[in-house]
Amino acid sequence: MSVLTHVLACLFGLGSWVTICGLWVELPLIVPQIPEGWYLPSYLSALIQLANVGPLCVTLAHRLCPGRLNESALIYAVVSLGTVATFLLAFFWRETVEVAGAQRSVALFTLTFLVSAVDCTSSVTFLPFMNRLPPAYLTSYFVGEGLSGLLPALVALSQGVGVMRCVNATTTVRHANSSRFLNGSVTIDAAGAGLVPHYQLANFSAQVFFFFLTAMMLVCLGSFLLLNCLPCVPCEHPASVRKVNRKPKGNRAEEKYMIASAGSKLRSRFGTGRYSWPEVIYIFCVLAWANALTNSVLPSVQSYSCLPYGNVAYHWSATMAAVANPVACFIAMVFPRRSLFLMGILTATGTAIGAYIMGMAVLSPCPLLVDNIAGSVIIVGAWVLFVLILSYVKVIIGLILRDEGHSALVWCGAVVQFGSMVGALTMFPLVNVYSLFKSGDPCNTWCL
Repeated sequence: MSVLTHVLACLFGLGSWVTICGLWVELPLIVPQIPEGWYLPSYLSALIQLANVGPLCVTLAHRLCPGRLNESALIYAVVSLGTVATFLLAFFWRETVEVAGAQRSVALFTLTFLVSAVDCTSSVTFLPFMNRLPPAYLTSYFVGEGLSGLLPALVALSQGVGVMRCVNATTTVRHANSSRFLNGSVTIDAAGAGLVPHYQLANFSAQVFFFFLTAMMLVCLGSFLLLNCLPCVPCEHPASVRKVNRKPKGNRAEEKYMIASAGSKLRSRFGTGRYSWPEVIYIFCVLAWANALTNSVLPSVQSYSCLPYGNVAYHWSATMAAVANPVACFIAMVFPRRSLFLMGILTATGTAIGAYIMGMAVLSPCPLLVDNIAGSVIIVGAWVLFVLILSYVKVIIGLILRDEGHSALVWCGAVVQFGSMVGALTMFPLVNVYSLFKSGDPCNTWCL
């Protein structure tokens, strides 16, 4: 029964971020088929940050009405909503509606907001429920949470990406009824001949991919149902948990505080639970900066930095970056190095790589080595290293703050959302209002 509970806890964690992670790795196939095109990542970044209204409402409910929120019923509702929204994405992600004289992907944006709200809310609902189980099962939940990003990335790799070729506009008529190609926009050259990019379909469609994500959400829902209802699951009553975890008198010296009390001797080593104000500010600034870059700033321009090198480079950068995140979590579990100096070096390195990625986005549609295979390899490697390094930094900071107690973790969550929000609010006008980034034409070779 212990093995069964571990498996159920792992499968329960699959539903935490699976839809959002899956949506990001599917962008290379979605972008060429919707009117927003290369603007889509920046729209998604803004929608995901707006979806934090979900966890905000749950937090306020706990604060204003303590003990009245039915946690199990809320999880049932949240996971069910995520399952339905993901299922509807399979049918409506490509549907458009005319808004202000232009076609817009209203259905895609609406459903993305709903699944984002579900995934963001999981952070304040799933973990409290796992506190009902013995601590050993929390590790299995985190394994499932990591797989929620890894499995969609692996499926996207097997899905493949279309091979693009440019044909004359007259050839478009012959291929118009072909199911093997997707027509793109037409570019008219100086001689008046039209060139059309044709993208060969992947091994299976985006609709099948969304069906896979729906199946994962159903697995999460079924696992939660079994965890909540099976009598063999070693569930502990919250009152008994509080009684067991209550510290006996005389052990207050074992408690750790985020800030050292006045007059105490400050220590420079991490893991002691006694940090000076400059150290605290430094840790939280690094946390906000890393989350702003990885959650908002660079994802908003991923298409601009990768698509000039081809759809294959875009597909691999999105997929392998999703793989790099759980890999970083695993590395942090094996090598949990708590060091201010190492944290600073890694943050500076990740920022430098992010600056290169941003530079290629600014130079779009003609970045460095645009017509060389080395350029594709470098941009994919840059994305993988960028996510890997800064994800490791975020996990290490999480381990540090976990040692400092509940209030430190509350501040951790607040800083994570603050950094992501500032990054999204900064990039959205730059990309969508001022149009500082330019998309390229896959059939235009003037960069040569």
